[in-house]
Amino acid sequence: MKLALFAPTPRGRRLAHSLLSLLPQEWICWSKANPQGEPLPWPWQAYGDPNHPTAPRSLAEAVAQTWPQVQGCLFILAVGSVVRLIAPLLQDKHRDPAVVAVDEAGRWAISLCGGHVGGADALARQVAAALGAELILTSASEGLGIPPVDLLGDPYGWRRGAGDWNGVAAALTRGEPVAVEQSCGTQLWRRAWPADHPLLTTAPGQAVAQIRISESTTSLDKIPTVHWHPRVLWVGVGCERGTRRAWLEGSLRRLLQNQGLAFEAIAGLATLELKRDEAGLLELAQAYGWPIRFFSAETLAGIPVPHPSEAVRQAVGTPSVAEAAALLAAQSGDEKATLLCPKQVFASKSEGACTLAIARAAQEYSPRAGHLWLIGTGPGDPAQLTLAARLALAQADAVIGYQLYLDLVAPLLHPGQICEAFPITQEVQRAQRAIALAQQGLQVAVISSGDAGIYGMAGLVLECLARNGWDGICPSLEVLPGISALQAAAARLGSPLMQDFCAISLSDRLTPWPAIEKRLQAAAQADFVVALYNPRSRQRLDPFHKALQIFRQARSAHTPVAVARNLYRPGEAIHLTTLGELDPEQVDMFTLVLIGNSQTFRYGRWLITPRGYPLDKTT
Repeated sequence: MKLALFAPTPRGRRLAHSLLSLLPQEWICWSKANPQGEPLPWPWQAYGDPNHPTAPRSLAEAVAQTWPQVQGCLFILAVGSVVRLIAPLLQDKHRDPAVVAVDEAGRWAISLCGGHVGGADALARQVAAALGAELILTSASEGLGIPPVDLLGDPYGWRRGAGDWNGVAAALTRGEPVAVEQSCGTQLWRRAWPADHPLLTTAPGQAVAQIRISESTTSLDKIPTVHWHPRVLWVGVGCERGTRRAWLEGSLRRLLQNQGLAFEAIAGLATLELKRDEAGLLELAQAYGWPIRFFSAETLAGIPVPHPSEAVRQAVGTPSVAEAAALLAAQSGDEKATLLCPKQVFASKSEGACTLAIARAAQEYSPRAGHLWLIGTGPGDPAQLTLAARLALAQADAVIGYQLYLDLVAPLLHPGQICEAFPITQEVQRAQRAIALAQQGLQVAVISSGDAGIYGMAGLVLECLARNGWDGICPSLEVLPGISALQAAAARLGSPLMQDFCAISLSDRLTPWPAIEKRLQAAAQADFVVALYNPRSRQRLDPFHKALQIFRQARSAHTPVAVARNLYRPGEAIHLTTLGELDPEQVDMFTLVLIGNSQTFRYGRWLITPRGYPLDKTT
């Protein structure tokens, strides 16, 4: 996405620099020329610069010049000024770039124009997350807490078809019954809507508007209707050498029209390996962003088809090109494809000749590259969440985690996101589900409390990917660090971790107890400051008692100990005690136990482990 950034003042430029480093889009940046004539720092371009007569003379000229080049405009400027600047340029929401305004203090991020289709709401969310600003969205769907109907299929690579988009959106806004008819494509979109929303249950006969999700076109409807087209149609193509793109496209459009199929539902093209250099075919695919799948004659010959041709076999080594290629391209795993349209020949003396067939896949094709964010949400307070994590949560199509963790980040989520909760002990299912969604092209956030790489989901997700032969590229993946329970406890307690320390989990569900016991003994003898994770549950009492015995044998009974529970969450409690007086009944799964070393001491409510600097008595 190419964006323009307009920040007329030095103060606005300073605010903008933080956005440029956090948001990875391609930017065109404009600011007012320095009065002293000094050049603006990179990447800024200057308007109103008398030393460069070809540059825009004013902000209005800079906006008008940049407007047709970008998909979005971000103004660090008063809303009234932005409105006056863009008013002469506005055409319609399907062609205008997104417009977002931010005040120079960075307090407000306002989606001004192109909220849904233009992407202004999404851009404003990212800007608000990056700046810690208040997000201002005024669309009706946002107020109702539902996804915009004109974005419903975007996460799955669907394409918008014809329809009365305003009429259907208005019916949803008024709370009138709207029905959905779906013949293909994923059902995932339903999980992005509130479970009790009438859209999910309204029968077609009761509706005043409707949404059709199909590979087909329909005649005029009596009520407002919109069409979403999952990309499930694979077009098998055989053609004479030199057949022109125009003939191929025209023939395909005629075939689709005769069959009542939507051009927008095309997933891609498929043909014989020999056609890798067929210019007309390559031009057609490039024009519409379609992939082409090429198959060898031997592979195509193994596909049963209804209309094999001996003449074709003698010519290219397979009795079928169009039908076999369409079926093979549309096949997904164990799910077989359906041949909707057997081969048809279209010939022209001047343009060439082609044979076309169309197969429907059980699963739609998505051109989107899936992505996984493995996010550490910190101890629980949204204020402790990193900016990178906030940005990821704002962009995610799906958020997966334990229900408690989902509840903690709920204020940062928005309508249209799929949220799936898995209970404790279903971590493997959680990882597999996240990977499956990313492989379908979704951007998926997997959340762990604390840091995802410390007893969190990062290791499990990466292990599952590695075992499945992940190429390291698709889906792409980022691990975003968070404040661990160990760090949160140290911050609340003062400075207990100023010497060497370690963390040990007492849960023997995944690690055998003998291995845990060996580590406890080594840590106790080595005089580490030790953080005990997962110390005790209602069913698992013995490990903590055994750990206490190990430390009491190796260390003084006066060793300071902190029992920290629900840090940075409601119900936070910190109890300072000693190794000899520690009461196991104060410990549960929401507790972290921190055991000091031989030099740790208590000073009021603080625990201090000296770093070792030489201090005289007057220091």
